[in-house]
Formats: sequence, C-alpha cells, structure tokens
Amino acid sequence: MSVSKKYFTKQLTNWHSHTNERSLPWKEEKDPYKIWLSEIILQQTRAEQGLQYYLSFTEKYPSICDLANAKDEDAFRLWQGLGYYNRCKNMLATARYICEQLSGQFPDKYEDILALKGVGAYTAAAIASFAFGLPYAVVDGNVYRVLSRYFGMEDAIDSTEGKRKFAALAHELLDTEDAAAYNQAIMDLGATVCTPKQSKCDECPLQKKCIAFKDQLIHLLPVKEKKMKVQGRFFNFLLFQYQDEIWIERRADTGIWQNLHQFYLIESEYSIVQKILMENPLLINCKSHIISLRFANQYKQRLTHQLIESKFYLVELKDKPDFLKQRGLWIRKEQSDDYAFPKTIVDFLQSFLF
Repeated sequence: MSVSKKYFTKQLTNWHSHTNERSLPWKEEKDPYKIWLSEIILQQTRAEQGLQYYLSFTEKYPSICDLANAKDEDAFRLWQGLGYYNRCKNMLATARYICEQLSGQFPDKYEDILALKGVGAYTAAAIASFAFGLPYAVVDGNVYRVLSRYFGMEDAIDSTEGKRKFAALAHELLDTEDAAAYNQAIMDLGATVCTPKQSKCDECPLQKKCIAFKDQLIHLLPVKEKKMKVQGRFFNFLLFQYQDEIWIERRADTGIWQNLHQFYLIESEYSIVQKILMENPLLINCKSHIISLRFANQYKQRLTHQLIESKFYLVELKDKPDFLKQRGLWIRKEQSDDYAFPKTIVDFLQSFLF
C-alpha cells in the first residue's frame, strides 16, 4: 500500500477513535437483526430522518421473529412517510424467511447475507462488518465522495468501470483488523465533514494530502456520468364521502407507494382544472350519485425520479355506487389512522379533512 493510502487509513481510524462524536443507536449495536433493520431503513434515507423509524420498529418489534409475525398493515403503517415502500415489503419477507427457515438465526456469512431479499452489496458489507467483524468494505454515497476527493478520482461513480475502481480501492484501504470501525469512520466523515456542499475541510483529518482540497476540486467531485431525468406526474384524487364514511383502496403491488391506500385516482397527462376533470367518463357516469364535488387542496412531492402534483377533490355522495364497492372499501373517517397512506395523502388528511 502506498504512503498516501496508509496515511488515509491511519488518519481516518485515529479521527474515529478520538474525534468522531456522531452518535446513533445502531452504531454500538451488535445484534445482526437491529443492524440489518437500520441498514434497510437507511437505504435512500438520511440517518437523521431514519432515526425515529428505527426506534419505533425496535420498540414494537424487538426481535426478528416479532417482526416476522407482524401484520403487513401494521408494519406499513409504522413505515409510513419513509418512502420506497418496497423496502418494507422486502424487509417483512426476509424477516419471515429467517424466522421460519433459519430458526430465527441471522446469516453470518457475506454470501448468505447478500442472498437475502432487499440486500445489495453495500448493505451486505455493512451487516457483515458491523455485526460479525468480517473484512468487507462498504461503498455508499459518502464513501464515493471521500475517496473521489482525497485521491482526485474523476471516474464516474455511476459507471461500471468507476464502481469497479472505487470498490477495489475501498477494499485495499480497509483496516481488516477492525473493519467495523473503519467502515463507520469513512461513512461518518462523509456525512459530517466531507459533505456534498459546504464541506468542513478545516476539520478534516485528511486535508493535508487531499487532492481535491489542494487543487480546489471539492465542488467538482465526485463525478456522475448520467443526469437524473425527472418525470412529471399529475394525480387527481377523488375523496368519495357518504355520510361519515370515506372510500379507500389499496394501491397495486407495482410502481410507487406499493400496498399503501389511496382515494380514487384519476391520473392525467398534465395539470387539469376541475372543469376538465368533470369531463372524465367516471364522473359523467356517476353524476346521479353525486351531491357535490369541490376542489380541496393540492400538494407537490418530489421522489427520486418523479415530481408528483396531487390535487384533492371532495365528492359528497347520496348513496354508494356499485363500482366503488367492487374495488375498494368504505371506512369511517376516524378509522383512517388504521391504514397506511402515502405521505401526500397523510398531509392532506392531517391538515384539511379532520
């Protein structure tokens, strides 16, 4: 290993031992179930956002078999607002597999961990090192950023060749005698010091030999090959109300917001006003059932690849149309807390309806 690489590993581990004060409950955890749970929650989620979800799940489901025995609806309700709901679905499937097929014993080999549903190379390496001390290097967004800046690497982190080079370098730098501490150190440095914007270079233990700092490349690294394309989507939600009941349905098991509940949805190609919405065949056909229809509110929500505009309309009915009975269910308004909804609908329910 070169002098620069030895310096990197030594300085990083020293910083972690003596300076790093980032405190999170899963960092000192050795229970593989709780480490796995934290890693699933933290996929596509900042630690600060995921913290309360981790505490809620570990309190309600202290063991993996407790989670395995959970009702889907209860787990999805607890996950509500965290996004990427397929993670929750995979998490439940994995918990049930481990509890039923492995007698509740979490796999302790990297290959077996990697084979679990919803677990990729990064998550497997994190669990293997944190729970079992195995010598596997983690490579996530924080790691890409630290390595690219320190070594001045201009390889695109989203290219096949770039991923290969960063993975090889991360493995070479790994402190195999304490892989867990090293992995935690580089992730914490990326999260608290070598941040995407306004990096705290004056506090960085690697500043002395950092190429990006020396050559003023901080704002240019890491490099990405592809620009993210954001798709605009336009949702028109009809909240059907009959007396003290509202109508909801479960979303399909594909696409966004899988298995969550919603109101009747009419998706349009562009943002439309109420007059245009009223020309929809559904509303024309059920006109005789409607007492009133009025616009209530609208929200915008940015997902990774989508920008969703949601408009909500309150539709008061004189009776219950048959087509609604066939595809959803009627619940009392106060029962809405018993069902999991996408964040946009939760915001609407909390701020407007009740």
